[in-house]
Amino acid sequence: MPFDKQIRLASPTGADLNIYVKHAGGNPRAAIQINHGLAEHAARYARFAEFLAEHGFHVYAHDHRGHGATKAPDAPLGRFAAVDGIAKVIADVGAVHDLIAAEHPGFPVIVFGHSLGASIALNFVLRHSQRIHAAAIWNGNFSQGLLGQLALGILGWERMRLGSDVPSRLLPRLTFQAWGKAVPNHRTLFDWLSRDPVEVDKYIADPLCGWDASISMWRDVVRMALHAGTDSSFAGVRRDLFVNLVGGEKDPASDYGKAVRHLARRMDAMGFSNLVSKVYADTRHESLNEINRDIVMSDFIAWADHVLKS
Repeated sequence: MPFDKQIRLASPTGADLNIYVKHAGGNPRAAIQINHGLAEHAARYARFAEFLAEHGFHVYAHDHRGHGATKAPDAPLGRFAAVDGIAKVIADVGAVHDLIAAEHPGFPVIVFGHSLGASIALNFVLRHSQRIHAAAIWNGNFSQGLLGQLALGILGWERMRLGSDVPSRLLPRLTFQAWGKAVPNHRTLFDWLSRDPVEVDKYIADPLCGWDASISMWRDVVRMALHAGTDSSFAGVRRDLFVNLVGGEKDPASDYGKAVRHLARRMDAMGFSNLVSKVYADTRHESLNEINRDIVMSDFIAWADHVLKS
């Protein structure tokens, strides 16, 4: 296994978190806490973790509630929690940060998130910016506005009509399936993830990827994005925080990178003084699994090096 170890952590939320750990060789400089996306899991970040470890970073990547090998009595596959899902997901992230602090006292910590993980990471930052040294928010969309409110209305109608917290029937059509169809000459409906057919096929073949989220999980996903889409939510965030925003110009999930640029403009207007943003040409949703991933990862290291030297 490319990770050094796989451990379990009892979260205060009642979740039994599955965490993959990769330790840096030589002289470690910092720790990076990875938050994966919707309908995937942390083990998919093994290549990135190896790369980070080679450059002096300890890596901690956990499966969120309702994902991968994390277990919780109120969170079967596809659900964060029966109630208070957002608060519990964020508290689980806090538990991982507590573990990092206990194992590496005084180490700078960079919180990293992709897609849904970007939303989870950013919502953690909105509450706990004093706990971290920097944040990398990749391939997220916090510009949903009226579409987000419409999605909440659809989910509320589905919950009433279906009578229980079952997988949403409409949101997958409006998101994953629509994004797949938006790719010209697509081979599969998951081609929106990457131009690399090997990576797409690995995702499709993975039983812990690509499933349909429950109505409550979708509601939590949308609400987190809407919360981070409101400037007032940033009131308590320190403006000197180092922030790295990344997107892909061919990613339909982020409106082809427009949502990433919009977040950068918002944060710049709010006075964030250490903000870096880049939208990669021809790149789809999963930057770390794209054909230009070596460039993307090298750029991340260059940014992290700058952060640690500043």
